[in-house]
Amino acid sequence: MSDARIAQPGDTIVIASDHAGVELKSQMAGDLKRMGFTVKDLGTNSSDSVDYPDFGHAVGKAVETHDAKAGVVICGTGIGISIAVNRHPGVRAALVHDDMTARMAREHNDANVMAIGARIVPADRARALLKIFFETPFEGGRHARRVEKLG
Repeated sequence: MSDARIAQPGDTIVIASDHAGVELKSQMAGDLKRMGFTVKDLGTNSSDSVDYPDFGHAVGKAVETHDAKAGVVICGTGIGISIAVNRHPGVRAALVHDDMTARMAREHNDANVMAIGARIVPADRARALLKIFFETPFEGGRHARRVEKLG
């Protein structure tokens, strides 16, 4: 396995959530900083109801334009915000909910955005999945051909 990690310490990671994920987003931003990344929080910053696509598109645009190396998005289920992020060329957001999905998102799919549901995955598990996601390298090989076909 190569060491094709998603990002190295010092790289910029963008993070955003809707109102359902504000608390988890704050915790995960701290985790990313402790992992050595530069973190740019794209909102939201309150529990007032907002539209998740706005925040998903902000992360998607930052990764698409290479303003950030990777991203993390959070909404109630992780589904809606992952759909918004995946509208951006070159962005591969993967919805993760356990160790295997976090690991395979990186090893086989070279995902560059992790999506998670704050109402689905307990905060302590979500934070452990963040670590797995960012520490797992892309395996390459036959998977590179498949990722290339994603566009």
